Amino acid sequence: MIIKFSPQRRNDNLTLSKQGDILTINNIPYDFSPIPDGGTLPREAIDCEFICGDVERINGEIHISLILPHGPNPTRDVAFPEPITVIADGEVVLPE
Repeated sequence: MIIKFSPQRRNDNLTLSKQGDILTINNIPYDFSPIPDGGTLPREAIDCEFICGDVERINGEIHISLILPHGPNPTRDVAFPEPITVIADGEVVLPE
């Protein structure tokens, strides 16, 4: 799973965990396993305020963009986060 981040000044938190093609965002699971290779799930079809773009499967890998909330004066890693590749299941470590 490839996760890109869009930093945004917000007062809420983001927690992520992955189990196969299921991404749990703030304790709500989103199952992306039905997306076929080369397929796209439009952003409008997903009821999640943290998903900020279409979800695609490219070469078997889920690609997703998420809002990364931060407080005032974020670190450089939070203000300009690099995409992350998540291979292992479990908690996803966010940029700090």
